[in-house]
Parts: sequence; structure tokens; C-alpha cells
Amino acid sequence: MDRLKVLMLGWELPPHNSGGLGVACYHLSKALAKNCDLDFVLPYSISDEMHRHMRLLFATENAPDIIKNKLFATYDASMFWSEVIKSSPDSDALPSSIRELQSRYMNFLVKHLASRRNHPDVVHSHDWLTFEGAVFAREKHNLPFVAHVHATEFDRAGGSSGNPLVHEIEYAGLRAADHILAVSDITKNIITDKYGIPKDKITVVHNGWVEPSHEAFPVEHLENLKKRGHTIITTVARLTLQKGLSHLLEAFAMSIKHNPKMTLIIAGSGEEKANLIDLTHNLKIGNNVIFTDFLAGQDLQSLYLASDVFVMSSVSEPFGLTALEAAHQGDALVITKQSGVSEILSNVFVYDFWDTSKLADIMVGISLSKGLLHTLQSNIKTEYNKISWDDVANKTLSVYNDVVKVNSLAELR
Repeated sequence: MDRLKVLMLGWELPPHNSGGLGVACYHLSKALAKNCDLDFVLPYSISDEMHRHMRLLFATENAPDIIKNKLFATYDASMFWSEVIKSSPDSDALPSSIRELQSRYMNFLVKHLASRRNHPDVVHSHDWLTFEGAVFAREKHNLPFVAHVHATEFDRAGGSSGNPLVHEIEYAGLRAADHILAVSDITKNIITDKYGIPKDKITVVHNGWVEPSHEAFPVEHLENLKKRGHTIITTVARLTLQKGLSHLLEAFAMSIKHNPKMTLIIAGSGEEKANLIDLTHNLKIGNNVIFTDFLAGQDLQSLYLASDVFVMSSVSEPFGLTALEAAHQGDALVITKQSGVSEILSNVFVYDFWDTSKLADIMVGISLSKGLLHTLQSNIKTEYNKISWDDVANKTLSVYNDVVKVNSLAELR
């Protein structure tokens, strides 16, 4: 059988990614490339050094690094776009909003698909940012469309209403898709309950492991704390309401009343940072909490290595690749029941995001029992080693084959 030709529509790839979406796209595309020919469309241009397994196509050339590194997390931030324009010597040539950049993305797809030589067997679109392009390919060129949902606007809004325009685009894309891939059962249920999509149109494909990297990160202070008996607890997240970090800080304040030899590292950036620092001050736990900026790649892996426990406190987390990153380095995991990654891991503590008392009890219990800590660390590392992106790719390839077959039969009628 000929290799399927896949047109993948995405918004970010490493090293220019703001979170887990780009990481997931990279690993999935690399696994799929063993059996498919892939073209991947990005809104900006990057080096193909990491991505030689597929052909990269760029809707916009010469975008500044601020767009490449921050774009996905700031889709509705006018302040961010003002910063983009001010920082560029050629601001007239830049998009002035996320919608303008999406328009350029669409224009590129229109021209690209105008040639029959560029027609793939299937279009695979990642999240709302590229759904409109996939709907165009489905309606104008009759190309099977697989929608991959890594997060919904209900997740990103952290329990609030979110952006109505994004909801509209998500709904239209999910309705138009031939099939939907969801990163967890939690995400599948949101798609069904909030958007009314039939469950038999959705396949759950949990994400796979994350490749580590190994550059030294300055963690001498953490090592000194550990020598003095401190347990290092880490969380890595965009500092937004979705991540439930205020609950984590409140639970941590309860914890150190029972064991003051605990240190919490909060690694990340986002609009909630100032509020979280103020809360740390108000709770009088500043001596036990360290905030870092956004970390990625080798620096991030070094932080995981220096940590004992990783906490994911998300209010709504469709999957949660950072938990797998921490698991690979042998950190004990404490994650909310509202995270998709909890569906595939057993050797972890789970709790409801709002239950600060339970989270506090868990952190104290782990910090006071070295035997429990070492058992959790050993077991989660063993469990992690059984997770594979090849399994994710095989499930995705099966969906490709199904939608291509159905589409071919429809054309014969």
C-alpha cells in the first residue's frame, strides 16, 4: 500500500513552543513519519534542523522570535501584539493581531491547495488555531479532515466562559471534522457535553513519553537545601487561572506548618505571576517558595532532576505532558483528577484541584516518609518507560485509514 500523504496544520513546534502543544506535535509527527509522508504548515518560519522527518511549510516568513516563542499562549492579548509591533523594525509587514495571522495562514493554504500536486490524502489539524484552514480543505477540496484536540477553550478559560469567537471556531471545526482525536477521556467528555459531538466520532489518543535533554542548570541552591533535609516540590506551568496555582500555594502554606523543611519551585511565566507572588507574601511563605521564569529543554530537565516531587494542580488539564517530563526524571507525582494524564498513570497521588487539605496532607506525608518517596519515584519511572509515541501514531494512522476509506467510498457514489 502507498504511504499516506498527510497535511498537518499546527501553530508551534520546538524549539519555538510555549507549552505542550508543540512538543506533542513534534513527537507525534516523528512517529507518524515512519509510515506517512508529512507536510507541516506553521504560521512562521523556523529552522528544519529538528524536523527533517517532514517537510515544513511557512505561512509567514521572517517573524520575530517574540511571535515564535509566545504566540500560542497569548492569542487574545492586545498588550502582547503591541509589544510585537514595537520590537520589530519592520512592523508594517507584521500581523497586528492573532486573527490577522490566522488570515495569512488561511491565504497560504488557499494558494497551496490550488495545485492538485499539493493535495494530501488527509488533513490533520491541531486545535482551534488551524481548524478554519482544515474546514476550508474539507469543503473546497473534499479532503478528509481529522481534528486533534489538545485543549478546548473551556480548559484554557480555567472555569470561566472564555472567548466566544474561539468557541465558535472550535464548534465549527469539530462539526466539520470527519473524525476527532482527543488527548484524554476528560477532553472527549468536554467535546461531547459542551459541543454536542457524538462520542463515536471521537477517539482518545493519550500522549506518549517526552525525550529528555541534559544540560546543566544552576540548581546548587536546591542541592544545598536537600542536604539540609528539605524536600523539593516543583510545578511547571503557564501561570494562568487554568493551572490552579493559588490552590497549590494555599495547600503548601498548610503543609509547612507540619514540616517547614519543604521548598516549592514554581517555574513558568504568565499573567497570574504578580498575583501569585502577592499571595505568597500574604500567606507568609515567601522563605519557602521560589519563582523562576519560563524554562524549557535542557534547563527544565535539570530542574526536574533536582526535584523530589512534581505537583500538577490544574483546574482543567486535557493531558499534562509536564507530568511525564517529571516522571522520566524520577520525580514522585501528585496530580489532579481533572488532568488527562491521570488516566494512564497508576503510581501517583491524585486529588480534586479544590481540595487543598488533601493536597497538603499528601505533600506532608511524602516529605516525612523517605520510603514512600523512593517507592513513588521508582514505580513511576518504571511505568513511564512503558509509554510510547509509536502507540499514539498507530492509533492515529488507523483513524487516517478509516476516514480516507469512507471519503473514497463517498466519492464513488
